[in-house]
Amino acid sequence: MNTITFAPATPLSTMHVVWDWNGTVKDDLDDHVQALNATLPALGGNLVDRETYRAKHTVPIPDFYARLLGREITEQEWLSSDGAFLDHLRAQPVRIRNGAVEMMTALHEGGHTQSLLSLCPHDTLVREVDEAGIGHFFERIEGCTGASGGTKAAPLAAHLDALGLTGQGHRVLLVGDAIDDADAAHANGAHAVLHTGGLHHPAKLAAAGHPLAETLVGAVALGSRLIARAAHPARV
Repeated sequence: MNTITFAPATPLSTMHVVWDWNGTVKDDLDDHVQALNATLPALGGNLVDRETYRAKHTVPIPDFYARLLGREITEQEWLSSDGAFLDHLRAQPVRIRNGAVEMMTALHEGGHTQSLLSLCPHDTLVREVDEAGIGHFFERIEGCTGASGGTKAAPLAAHLDALGLTGQGHRVLLVGDAIDDADAAHANGAHAVLHTGGLHHPAKLAAAGHPLAETLVGAVALGSRLIARAAHPARV
């Protein structure tokens, strides 16, 4: 694995990385495909493969179901399907993406800070992070505590506020795998880099025009350059 090192952080150069969980730090695309396929037959839908999942995935998640089924789902269908989907995911082992721990270690040793923000249920997130043994890297771990299936912009705003980073988006990097991750970052004045191995198809990410990387190491390296360029546009 290619590694990256950082110059020692200073009060003016400290970067804060907000990590996404599903499809980013957690390597669970196949789990998501299987969980979705466990719910589709009851809705009259056909099973999907990885390519279809990645090409049509979107948030809010009920819109994802609508794309697959060719119709909107009812509130009761959504509640039932979401419950079955989450139950399937919870039963799978936690697999951390290659390079994630090394990248988090390098950031920590460089004096930068990190947190974890996910739209998956908070109790599930905390349990899985604990199972993976990586909770010590994060200043804050935050999952969804209300209705599921939404977007990340408002949760990110609350997350940054809790970290004391409101108004400091210029030094915040969100690393995710979905267009919604980038949209949430930009809505909060932060930077975003999306890696191409997650839940969204690379062609779909490229078409949206967001900065992309094939690995988490590459995502953080690119993000750090974007932050430096914004801080010192004449030098970078």
